[in-house]
Amino acid sequence: MQRKDSERILWAWSELCDALKLPQSDGPSVLGICFDSRQVQPGDLFIALPGDPGPRFNVSQRTDRDGHDFVNDALQKGAVGALVHKSVDGNHPVLRVEDTIDGLWNLARHRRKQLRCPVVAVTGSSGKTTLKSFMSQALPAFSTEGSYNNYIGLPLSIAITPRDADAAVYEIGTNHEGEIAPLSRLAQPNVAVVLNVLPVHIGYFPNIDALTIEKFSIYQGVSKNGTLVCLDALSDSEFAPRNVDIKTFGFESSATLRVQHTSGHCYAFSRSGVNVEVEVPGGGNHRAETLAATAAVLSVLNVPLTNLRNVAGTLPAGRGNTHLVNGVRIIDESYNANPTSMRAALRGLLDLPANGRRIAVLAQMNELGDEAVQYHTELAGLAGQTDIVFCVGDLMRHLYENLGSTGDKHFFETVNRDLMNRLTDVVSAGDVVMIKGSHSYFWEAKFVDQFIANIGTDQG
Repeated sequence: MQRKDSERILWAWSELCDALKLPQSDGPSVLGICFDSRQVQPGDLFIALPGDPGPRFNVSQRTDRDGHDFVNDALQKGAVGALVHKSVDGNHPVLRVEDTIDGLWNLARHRRKQLRCPVVAVTGSSGKTTLKSFMSQALPAFSTEGSYNNYIGLPLSIAITPRDADAAVYEIGTNHEGEIAPLSRLAQPNVAVVLNVLPVHIGYFPNIDALTIEKFSIYQGVSKNGTLVCLDALSDSEFAPRNVDIKTFGFESSATLRVQHTSGHCYAFSRSGVNVEVEVPGGGNHRAETLAATAAVLSVLNVPLTNLRNVAGTLPAGRGNTHLVNGVRIIDESYNANPTSMRAALRGLLDLPANGRRIAVLAQMNELGDEAVQYHTELAGLAGQTDIVFCVGDLMRHLYENLGSTGDKHFFETVNRDLMNRLTDVVSAGDVVMIKGSHSYFWEAKFVDQFIANIGTDQG
């Protein structure tokens, strides 16, 4: 993980021993913490994690790979020590515990007790990382880049938070029941945010109600006198916690923090007579709601709404970034997709001025449960208004078949060279190309980067 201050001491060795309840021993100061030997930086503590955490955590893939096999690789790259639960070869500083996952959580607990700053935890079905990015700039606050939101990512995020941070923002995700509450109890946020609840990662939930209950369980970890911030439309849910301090955001007049569209990408954010108008990065009502959630948190923490102007015009990678390459405008929405964000991205594409054609490159949306076919089929109304549609993945075949026989449409089973070659051949100067799909499609394949390389140099 990239360190924001490459020379600053993050942990003294004695602190690590205290946090892990180990006898005091001599060892180096630590500048960072890493569990991937390929990403180790000089001064890091390397944590040797198992590829299979056992039944206590749900993972998408269990593997026999073991971090203990890569300790020497990490040390060669500059790690100053290792946290292990097995014997390892070599003469180097080692912290040995019964279980390295528990060890990571204990580091997080220790660091959380040291923090004297406001802590915000965010969850939601879509937009969590964007919200975290907005808040880290507006407060400002410590946060990690990327989606470090699971049983490894959250404790790691807490463990690498500087002791003297002015504020900290953490992200909490889920795709199984019972995952959010223990993570929230670890983070102990002063403010918890439920950005939205959508039919995303719902494959392991019986229905949307169960997913809503899971999202609201973030409040179980909120510190005494803490606040829950949620979308105004969710505040009346039968599953919203009662007898707690709830602040809301949204376009509704009933919202504690109200957002209203003014013109273009500009929106007005208001509360208690205070009104601030700012340009929303990337535009669109869905991102305006995300910035409204940021504004609601600012209000709870008594930070001026004018701090919204500190949010840069750029978005986290793959969340709507724009690239201009040899006259072709590329909208990179490749990080992930769900029915709501897919429709928003298509509307955004249709609203953009274009001298050429509007081209939608769409991969399937995963983990949608029993309604998956319907969600893909229903995209035909919007996708059919574009000039060219590329459909990728088995579920996208349902969209492809419902686009009719007159449109310019293409179908590919997977993200492959044939898709890249066909798209590269089709585009020309003046076209606008929007690329979106579930994480395992375009994002993991680095498709957008390769497409940019194919057609020329990114001009910003």
